[in-house]
Amino acid sequence: PISTAILAQLVGGGCVVSVSCRKMIHSLFLINTTGDIFLEKHWKSVVSRSVCDYFFEAQGKASELENVPPVIPSPHHYLINIFRENIFFVSVIQSEVPPLFVIEFLHRVAEMFQDYFGECSEAAIKDNVVIVYELLEEMLDNGFPLATESNILKELIRPPTILRSVVNTITGSSNVGETLPTGQLSCIPWRRAGVKYTNNEAYFDVVEEIDAILDKSGTTVFAEIQGVIDACIKLTGMPDLTLSFMNPRLLDDVSFHPSVRFKRWEAERVLSFIPPDGNFRLMSYHVSAQNMVAIPVYVKHNINFRESGSCGRFDVTVGPKQTMGKMVEGVVVTVHMPKVVLNANLIATQGNYTYDPVTKILTWDIGKINPQKLPNLKGMISLQSGAPRPEENPTLNIQLKIQQLAISGLKVNRLDMFGEKYKPFKGVKYITKAGKFQVRT
Repeated sequence: PISTAILAQLVGGGCVVSVSCRKMIHSLFLINTTGDIFLEKHWKSVVSRSVCDYFFEAQGKASELENVPPVIPSPHHYLINIFRENIFFVSVIQSEVPPLFVIEFLHRVAEMFQDYFGECSEAAIKDNVVIVYELLEEMLDNGFPLATESNILKELIRPPTILRSVVNTITGSSNVGETLPTGQLSCIPWRRAGVKYTNNEAYFDVVEEIDAILDKSGTTVFAEIQGVIDACIKLTGMPDLTLSFMNPRLLDDVSFHPSVRFKRWEAERVLSFIPPDGNFRLMSYHVSAQNMVAIPVYVKHNINFRESGSCGRFDVTVGPKQTMGKMVEGVVVTVHMPKVVLNANLIATQGNYTYDPVTKILTWDIGKINPQKLPNLKGMISLQSGAPRPEENPTLNIQLKIQQLAISGLKVNRLDMFGEKYKPFKGVKYITKAGKFQVRT
């Protein structure tokens, strides 16, 4: 088995990867949420679309789109998939392959579409279908990852522009470059040679998502943090960077960009790397120790469907908790009501609420939480007369964002540069967001 710490090293270091299997990916299907296969790509042999029936069967059994199993076996194939931006990337495998290896590659494909087209959407892919096929041809060679670095691909296949599209249409030319990328021939394939900037800058975004389940009393049942460090590096020459942290020991299950020297991390817990030019994901990490995970909000709730007559009561208050004095913003509370709820007549002290009687979804858009005056939503809910009362209360799903705070407590200590004499401008930004944050009532 291949550890997640070296998966990113294997996928797309700019060279063909050797793995003990005959072929990694045979075919790739892109499927939208309505079940339409809007793009397919085959390497060597063509695999029939009918293989996707096994995927559709698994999708039909999943409670939500995000819950489709990532690995689906069939009599002659394995279907390994990811769900990104309302698109399923479904790969077809005919021999045993480490699943995380394929999943990492599929994420690279989605990120490359985002990088090239500004968004990874069905419309953007259809509008740039020629470039999509050119990218897939370069990213995977005979079923194995070849070039998955943005710097290399942008020298091989020029990103689309309106002018270039018009010229290509008139002349019949393509976006494929005529020369081999400079990085492809070097020992540092992720960085092109001869990079020059007037302003030398290095920016890092520490983005953390907190997944949590709280019970009725507010006690944490489950909590973990998924974090990433995204970098935007615009530095002249061939800089060698070292990024250190105040408290690196709290990080579990780290995964690095191929540029990071893994042995240095194991020995000293610092990130030492020669960076790619431009935007890239430096590392991703996991914090799973529940005593290390701070819960940023608390919820007071009183939801009762058993009042007399055909009415129930709804009363929810949201407040900040363990935010280190930072403002909680972008707060949205979503409640999937039981089928017997016909309507909701509520009053919000802050923000706006909507209730869809067809989907039975109540959405309360709060915005920023003012600690001095906590937002509250309360009132009566109308129930179907004669219908049995729900056995369980609904779960509250919460979205939120906190600027300039990494909820794990991770902090960048310093960034040092070697190999170049100029002094770059450096910046670090922290963001905490809610992933799957649920409160049981």
